[in-house]
Amino acid sequence: MVACKHCVDSEVVKNGIVRKKQRYKCGRCGYNFTEGDGRVERNLVVKRALAVILYSVGKASFNMLGRIFGVSRSLTYRWIKAEADRVSAPEVPGSVKEMEFDEMWHFISSKKTKNGSSKRWIVGQGEPWPGCWAVVILQLSDASTTK
Repeated sequence: MVACKHCVDSEVVKNGIVRKKQRYKCGRCGYNFTEGDGRVERNLVVKRALAVILYSVGKASFNMLGRIFGVSRSLTYRWIKAEADRVSAPEVPGSVKEMEFDEMWHFISSKKTKNGSSKRWIVGQGEPWPGCWAVVILQLSDASTTK
């Protein structure tokens, strides 16, 4: 029994022949496909896996991955997005009320006082789930004492 490659429905009908292969059309979503489509290259599967690893480590952009593997940056984006859709989101314990990740490197050591970078900060460290840690930086209020 042939199933649709898009919605995995079994309500498909024959829809001509393309490249000497039988073509099918899904009655539910209207997706056209051929069974046993062998256009996936083995080296592309390896490139995709390596691109996902490099991106997840945080060391590569879509543009850089596209240049490394000789594909477009939009294709690398689709690879990463497809893999991200397959992975479930991590569970955050109920004791953590709010987490905000922000890159404050451009404020640190600057002379700007309106952003609070010249004031003392309170730093707290924790492990919200195994293998992941967080650092929380709180700014002292004007009413607090520093002695």
